[in-house]
Amino acid sequence: MSNLLWKSLVVSPAVLGATLLVSATAMAAPNPTTEVSPAKQLGVTEVAQQPEILAQTTIDQVNRYSNEGNQGNSQSQVTSVSQFSDVQPTDWAFQALQSLVERYGCIAGYPNATYRGNRALTRYEFAAGLNACLDRVNELIATATADLVTKQDLATLQRLQEEFSAELATLRGRVDSLEARTAELEANQFSTTTKLVGEAIFGVTDVFGGNTGDNNNTVFQDRVRLDLQTSFTGKDVLHTRLAAGNATAFTQFDDANNPIGTAEGTQTFQVGIGNGNNSVRIDRLTYEVPIGPAQVYLAASGGRHSQYAAVNNPYFFDNTDGGNGALSTFASESPIYRIGGGAGIALNLPLGKGGGILGNSSITAGYLASQANIPGLQNGVNQGLTNGDYAALGQLNFSVGDRVALAATYVHGYSASGALFDSGTDGTTGAFDVGTGQANFLGNAAGVTPSTSNSYGVSAAFRPSDKLSISGFVSYHDVTGVGAGDDYEAWSYGVGVALPDFGKKGNVLGVFAGAEPYSFNRPGFGGNNDIPYHFEGFYKYRVSDNISVTPGVIWLTSPGQNSDNDDAIIGTLRTTFTF
Repeated sequence: MSNLLWKSLVVSPAVLGATLLVSATAMAAPNPTTEVSPAKQLGVTEVAQQPEILAQTTIDQVNRYSNEGNQGNSQSQVTSVSQFSDVQPTDWAFQALQSLVERYGCIAGYPNATYRGNRALTRYEFAAGLNACLDRVNELIATATADLVTKQDLATLQRLQEEFSAELATLRGRVDSLEARTAELEANQFSTTTKLVGEAIFGVTDVFGGNTGDNNNTVFQDRVRLDLQTSFTGKDVLHTRLAAGNATAFTQFDDANNPIGTAEGTQTFQVGIGNGNNSVRIDRLTYEVPIGPAQVYLAASGGRHSQYAAVNNPYFFDNTDGGNGALSTFASESPIYRIGGGAGIALNLPLGKGGGILGNSSITAGYLASQANIPGLQNGVNQGLTNGDYAALGQLNFSVGDRVALAATYVHGYSASGALFDSGTDGTTGAFDVGTGQANFLGNAAGVTPSTSNSYGVSAAFRPSDKLSISGFVSYHDVTGVGAGDDYEAWSYGVGVALPDFGKKGNVLGVFAGAEPYSFNRPGFGGNNDIPYHFEGFYKYRVSDNISVTPGVIWLTSPGQNSDNDDAIIGTLRTTFTF
């Protein structure tokens, strides 16, 4: 326990003010002659401090202390005062400190051989060091070396014990409580390398407007994610995420009561759920590790571009379709990041060190394949890491201080699964997460055909103050098919305004508007050339650190790119539990 108390001096170590167990005469000579307390005789600055200062000590601090030998940032025991580079023989407390170090051995210094004895010290911190020296004196007495302890030193200790009795009792009680909690955690801990991060979403939602409203009912849906985050070095992280859910998006209907798709207005908790019957699946298996200046990302399953690339959409984007950002997949991130997904590798490399034209910039490159695990043909189409569906991303990132972030993105993709913005959805033919059918369908009137795509996007985020964030994106997609009449272009853009801590710390008021991915003049889709605008507003209310409730509305105009179709309005009440 004394070791733990002593280590607590790391917080502000004026470390006993240079004298703990020496006579009052040796201390007072160089100091002012006014009458002072024993603490001030010892060079301690009595800073006004609430007793709660040590109550803020956490189990993380305890773990840090217990691992100090492996961390390289701890205090180290010294055997001679000459080991301190900032302590000189001319210092007023040199002899007192020398006595403490060489006679009692209860003084420690920093790894850079400094003592930092001129810093202010609180009464609680002084009491912690006093307790360490008391234990050291008891050890000397118990080992028959009591002759090293002089009567004058014992008298000084007795005075100090009397003056600091309240602080010593408080410290011992708190440390005993921390040790008990630590022992309980160690006995029942899940893993020494892995922590569990969970999220459960309950969503009550309905859609209104024309045939779309008539053909859909109010639903109560859920999605659960359990993310096992493992670190082997403290700087790397292995994500093993399990997911289950029963949420599906509303089907849109045209003015003739024909279904026209489900992606417009899709909400974040309605993706990544497998077959939708609450069966558990591995939703993400990725590993991130720094190698030199670069950050390396490896995905074995469920990889997404937005897991490693900067999305620049704060308060709307949350942990790849998480439950604390925007309601919809469109407002969450630029559609360019939903081209492809699966397994692969990515690299993020800084280009500058804060100065020059490349200062505060980096380059990101990644490659993800949707069916990397399949060695042969599937439905007559080649699969595998390089022959199946894939998407390769390159992105330049720039920042100006901590207020402005910019990114320019390019994605080259190939897909035979029939959808452009499919997020690598297990190769499911025709499945996509955002946009109209005209912007997604890869093929022509005869059916699905393999296609390549070249996509270009820019994104920006601006935070003029801590209470306001503005972000937006634009993306252009040029698709070339292998058949006749299957080439097309698609566009998308959006802008969002977020007010963090609106009404209460942790709350977010967000408004987003833009055009979901659309494509004009495509054969087989008629003359549907109206822009499908998307308007969204939500208010995330933070009930507690682990629970938030988000009511919101999504307004979709011209579903299916046709203004003759009635607008659709989706109302949602989303509750998110994080643990």
